[in-house]
Amino acid sequence: MSAEIRLHLSDAEATERLAVALAPLLRAGDTLLLDGPIGAGKTHFARSLIQWRLAEAGLSEDVPSPTFTLVQTYDDGQVEIWHADLYRLSDPLEVVELGLDEAMQSAIALIEWPDRLGDMAPADACRLRFAHDGEGRSVVIDWSDSRADLWRRSFEEEAATA
Repeated sequence: MSAEIRLHLSDAEATERLAVALAPLLRAGDTLLLDGPIGAGKTHFARSLIQWRLAEAGLSEDVPSPTFTLVQTYDDGQVEIWHADLYRLSDPLEVVELGLDEAMQSAIALIEWPDRLGDMAPADACRLRFAHDGEGRSVVIDWSDSRADLWRRSFEEEAATA
C-alpha cells in the first residue's frame, strides 16, 4: 500500500512537530529520503527527529549538519541513526565507501540529497519532498510499507494541529 500525504508546514515548529510525530514510528532498517532544495527544511526535520529520539533515551547531544562530514551517526540505545548529506557525492559507489548501504538495512537512515544514491535507494524507503511554500514550507510524504496506514494517521493528526 502506498500512502502519499501533502502537508503545509507554516513554520520551523511545524516541521519539528512532524519530525516528532514520525520519530517513534521508526525502526531499524527504515530509510527516509529527504528531498528538496536548499533551505526547504530537510536538515531541520532530521535534527528534530534525531534530538527527539535521543531525548526519549535520556540523552542529549549536539546534532550538527552532516554537510561537510557527509555522515553523522547517533545511538539512541535501541538503534543506530545515520544522518547523511550526499550533496557533495559525485558517484553512487561512494555510498558504499561510507557504509551507508549497510546502514540502510540495519539502522534508521535519514538521507538528504537522495538523488545521489542512484539505484541504491531502498524500494521501501519513505520519501519526503520538501519545498518552499509561500512564507512556510510544504512536504509531500510518500511511503510504500505495511505501516502506511499508521503513518497516514500520524500525519493526518499532525496536519490537523499544524
